[in-house]
Amino acid sequence: MRILVLGGTLFVGRAIVDEALRTGAEVTLFGRGKTGTELFPGVPRLFGERETGDYGALRDGSWDAVVDVSGYVPRHVGQAMDALGDRAGRYLFVSSHAVYQREGVAPGSTEDTPRRPPVRDTEELSEDTYGPLKVACEDDVLARYGARATIVRPGRVAGPYDPADAVPYWVRRAARGGRVALPADPGQPVQLIDSRDLARLVVRLLADARPGAFHAVGPDEPTTLGGLIETCARVAGSETEIVPVSPAGRPPMFPLVRPQWTTQQRSPARARAAGLPATPLAVTLADILAWDRGRGEPPLRAGYSPEEERAVLARHDAGAVGG
Repeated sequence: MRILVLGGTLFVGRAIVDEALRTGAEVTLFGRGKTGTELFPGVPRLFGERETGDYGALRDGSWDAVVDVSGYVPRHVGQAMDALGDRAGRYLFVSSHAVYQREGVAPGSTEDTPRRPPVRDTEELSEDTYGPLKVACEDDVLARYGARATIVRPGRVAGPYDPADAVPYWVRRAARGGRVALPADPGQPVQLIDSRDLARLVVRLLADARPGAFHAVGPDEPTTLGGLIETCARVAGSETEIVPVSPAGRPPMFPLVRPQWTTQQRSPARARAAGLPATPLAVTLADILAWDRGRGEPPLRAGYSPEEERAVLARHDAGAVGG
């Protein structure tokens, strides 16, 4: 199978390319050529810039499938499809759970959950626009490719090479041990998908030429935020005590904390039936820990700093005594 990957040198794209090559696919990469230049020697690279609409490198060639991991606004997707014309057999678009409406959703929601209204009048990515822009992208892919369109909607992706700090924060914090300040309910559900499981699903959907939308969520066994922290500690061999603290003053978008729990309880049934594997959560977290230590544990941008956490715990203890 000949696969063109739009992106492919960062986190999710890297895992997809790894898996596609492992299965014997012929992969071509399209991107700016500014990141991951040392990756995938021997894999053909086509250079272009989605922001400026430079798709000249796609004028020639044909592929059995395209995997779009770097389309965030309708212009990106529309221009890519225009450049490819009829020279791509299937278009697989990596979307997001942010496409869904947030109110009135029950646990176990499926891919048929109502989506948010599409947005086309801005390319500014924000909490309010990211999901609706992805909705517009999905609509355009479906309109152009029909039964040759596949939509994958991942939940929070976890694994080595994660450029976001949400999961590495808890892995590193639990490995340090001691009292862990949690400004949320430990019982909050958490859904993570191992990047390598996501990649295996993508390649399997292409191999089977499956149309439609698929949730990429895990782990196989439901877990909670408290359970995830405890699993992080177990794989690190550390001892921790989770201390639920007041959410007042916590940094915005605190790692893995969600106000609406049902967004972390979506059904993976359709994707499982299509071949989505389930790496055990402990394996995913252990691999993140090893990768984080191997890169020298650089400063994280998410969660509490050690100094902030000590202050939060001191305030909590003072309040408990005073109460």
